[in-house]
Amino acid sequence: MIVVGVDGSAAARAAVEWAADDALRMRVPLRIVHAVDRSPYQIGKFPTADWPDALLRQGHRVLADAAAVARDRQPEIDVTTRVLEGPPALVLREQADMADDASGPADEVVIGTRGHGGFAGALLGSVSAHVAGQARSPVVVVRAEPHPVRGRIVVGVDDSPECEPALAYAFRQASLRGSELRALHAWQLPVHAFAPEIAYDMDEVRQAQYRLVRDRVEAMEKEYPQVNVVEEVQSAHPVDALGAASEEADLVVVGSHGRGTLGSVLLGSVSRGVLHHAHCAVAVVRGR
Repeated sequence: MIVVGVDGSAAARAAVEWAADDALRMRVPLRIVHAVDRSPYQIGKFPTADWPDALLRQGHRVLADAAAVARDRQPEIDVTTRVLEGPPALVLREQADMADDASGPADEVVIGTRGHGGFAGALLGSVSAHVAGQARSPVVVVRAEPHPVRGRIVVGVDDSPECEPALAYAFRQASLRGSELRALHAWQLPVHAFAPEIAYDMDEVRQAQYRLVRDRVEAMEKEYPQVNVVEEVQSAHPVDALGAASEEADLVVVGSHGRGTLGSVLLGSVSRGVLHHAHCAVAVVRGR
């Protein structure tokens, strides 16, 4: 199942379109979720008797519009909707982690950004960071701005354990979409490497970086032989390299540890940086 959060914004519409397309490709149902958060209105000196019904009515309108977008986009998919009470970040994360009692977490969670209120924020809403840092499912953050189809997916590759689930997700997406997969590893010498008294064989360093990418990619190529993979190593900061690559991509995939209640804080500087600066959709994938 794919879960998508909506709030009536243009970014949410873009997220629904993305989620509907992926639901068709993955052959899974789509659940559209709207969170009703009463907490901003629960102030003692202000009457709130009329707010609950008004908020629920608005929520049902938002869901009806989003469901119509999804069904118009992909008539074959199974679409359900839910209005749930609570802070949007918590509601969406719980829906992601318990999408299906039989199979566990959702296949994917989709959130729009650059919208207003609810699931979106001014640049990268706190909801996006919170869910990406804590949800057990891959979290896709979709930009509201139109983006031409490039037929390419970029995945960040490094030597961390978080790289493996990110690679697996990227290969699956490339296979489903028929896209080229660009496996990108960006590296920088440590500060002490520039000390004149320490000698470095730069050719050897570069060869080691290429071997790292090759070893990571090789195992996945056996499972997805139909995917055209381009391996690339750059001497650059990973955020800069992945941000530049995103200009010619449909999706950038990064791994994340996302630990515990501080998941949004511990999302990782690279994951957070890419989420803020990428020009296309970004998928944050953590190990289950």
